[in-house]
Amino acid sequence: METMIMHPKNKEQLSALKAIAKALKIDFETKKSPYDPEFVKKILDGEEDVKNGKGVKIAVEDLWK
Repeated sequence: METMIMHPKNKEQLSALKAIAKALKIDFETKKSPYDPEFVKKILDGEEDVKNGKGVKIAVEDLWK
């Protein structure tokens, strides 16, 4: 059998997926992220900033100066 991993984007979606699994008598397990949600948001915001051209670029040769 296959394993399906879903990534709900909010609590409403999570609750709906759990309800569906319970209604269909499908075994499931949940795991909480080991990362602080605020930390994850900062990382994702930083990646988005880089994509949008924001930030400071440092040449590799200049890292140790």
